[in-house]
Amino acid sequence: MIGIGDVEAAAEVIAGYVVRTPTLPSPGLTGLLGVPVTVKLELLQRTGSFKARGATAKLLSLTDGERAAGVVAVSGGNHGIAFAVMAAALDVKATVVMPRTASARSIEIAQATGASVRLTDDMAGAFALVERLQDEGLTLVHPFDDPLIIAGQGTVGLEFAADAGELTDVLVSIGGGGLISGVATAMRGLRPDVRIWGVETEGAQAVSQALAAGGPVTVDLSSVVTTLSAPSASPLTYEHVSALVHEVLVVPDRDAVQGTLDLADHAKVWAEPAAGCLLPAARQVLERVGEGVRLGLVVCGGNATTRDVMRWADRFGLH
Repeated sequence: MIGIGDVEAAAEVIAGYVVRTPTLPSPGLTGLLGVPVTVKLELLQRTGSFKARGATAKLLSLTDGERAAGVVAVSGGNHGIAFAVMAAALDVKATVVMPRTASARSIEIAQATGASVRLTDDMAGAFALVERLQDEGLTLVHPFDDPLIIAGQGTVGLEFAADAGELTDVLVSIGGGGLISGVATAMRGLRPDVRIWGVETEGAQAVSQALAAGGPVTVDLSSVVTTLSAPSASPLTYEHVSALVHEVLVVPDRDAVQGTLDLADHAKVWAEPAAGCLLPAARQVLERVGEGVRLGLVVCGGNATTRDVMRWADRFGLH
């Protein structure tokens, strides 16, 4: 497992390349949920999500030989965007592998950087293709199974711990577990009494199923929230979550999309369902914990178009 020192080292390395995103009290969400709410607005990060942090930390660690041979990443959207943009900024040849279910906007942004974009039928196929490309000599920049990636994502928690007022509970979205592993490392290192809650959507439950099974397992993916759709956790993220996270909550896709609409209406931010899922999960936390809660929400990304969200809202009958 990484430690707080690894996260602090990553913060120094990436400081010139990423944004220290705002940490603010949210009067709108405080009114909606009935308890004090503070948000970490990582959707304002470079490339529209926290993923730029880990990608930059990994890319800056490459040897000259690795840079020359090129790098590859697999992604449902946000990691691919961040990886492609930051690789172009650092003049590293990049290949991005995405499932066809990734949003058209994510694919377009990755292509616009000059990266080679390879599409597969599903996420399992994307990971399989990446393994073949590694055999051809490309260096993998994994979305979560890498200590440097986790440390880079952990800088979100480092900033949140430093900039927020009093917090009792922090909610973090989970795909493969890289963000929550890093945030939990930082938050528990600096604020050991804060409870960390993970949030997944139904049909993208790699970490909760790993916890139930006692280790990583391959899961069936059916969630519309492709940015949280990892086919499995890794031993590394499983170890961090099982040691540092209070509980992993699961919410339906419909509630995650409603959460996106609520964030727009009440917090005045345009997030994606990977962040929208935090609001229904926050209600679960309030039911479990009771009085005295002071919530922190990591609003992880905003790379969903208005068309995407309206299409999902129509699908689930949200008006």
